[in-house]
Amino acid sequence: MIRRIALFLALAFHIAQPANAQGALEPGWLLDGEASNLRFQSIKKEVVSESSDFATFTGEIFPNGKAEIRVVLESVDTKVDLRNVRMRFLFFETFKFPEAIVLANVTSDMIADLERNRRATFSLPFSLDLHGVKKTLVAEVVATLLSDDRISVATARPVAISVEEFGLMDNLAKLEEAAKVDVVPSATVTFDFLFDRRGTGGAPLAGEEDGQMAATDATVDEKFDTEGCTGRFEILSRTGNIYFASGSARLTDESEPLLQELLDITSRCPGIEVEVAGHTDSVGAAEYNQRLSERRAKSVADYLIRNGIAPERLTAKGYGEAQPVASNDTAEGKGKNRRIEFLPRTN
Repeated sequence: MIRRIALFLALAFHIAQPANAQGALEPGWLLDGEASNLRFQSIKKEVVSESSDFATFTGEIFPNGKAEIRVVLESVDTKVDLRNVRMRFLFFETFKFPEAIVLANVTSDMIADLERNRRATFSLPFSLDLHGVKKTLVAEVVATLLSDDRISVATARPVAISVEEFGLMDNLAKLEEAAKVDVVPSATVTFDFLFDRRGTGGAPLAGEEDGQMAATDATVDEKFDTEGCTGRFEILSRTGNIYFASGSARLTDESEPLLQELLDITSRCPGIEVEVAGHTDSVGAAEYNQRLSERRAKSVADYLIRNGIAPERLTAKGYGEAQPVASNDTAEGKGKNRRIEFLPRTN
């Protein structure tokens, strides 16, 4: 019984490593993703609350006392297709940061408390790795022993997540601009997780196949309709994640993740022709900027062609400094004006 209790409490996300917990955690526990839920709540227009889910997440509590939850950020579900795409590409930047990771350990005090009462509330710290930033936060959770082989852990109160602390303020600005709505720069997270002891129910013993799920924008062969294609190209145009060497049309390695997403979406929109439009800021001569924008647009189109997109579906066009979207008087504005856009046209 002590062993089963310890496994449950590992999910409570305590950082301290217990000296005597290792033996009690054998043989390990697995998260039942289908029976669990993970949600976050955001506020827009100052008063409108929205609740969204993550459809895909996995978790395990290891015999050495370590607990781990991995959240596939591409699986964000706002119940609206293009809103999901904006969250993935503009806010989470899943092409660079596909997962959020929670790490934790178990303590003997938690084990004892839950064994006595079969239900206990703990105020506990946890480690969150999100968007390349690691922070220690605190969650208040309710732990319940449902049976000898099944444990529940849920938030007693929502956990506040700061957008600024995880380096997401610029991403939030892109999201607000695309959605044309103000969003409060924080969110609250709630969860209700169920764990099964390995070797029982649907939890295999260590070394067996766990059947991990993978989240994707769609199934491999699924095509998007016209609205879905148009919306996706518009969102890709706002990411600002295509980069060139200074004063050059050479794509940098940092551009590869977004270029792969662009390739995938273009492949799933076979009835769409795309204009790849290059833009620059106003630094330098206008004639030079015009030529540079043309070369950069062609570099992106050539990438798609090299990777299987029919040339007749693509047009590369440069606009130089003629169509700014922000002031060229600031570094931020210049950065916004140096951009590649994707303008879809139906056949």
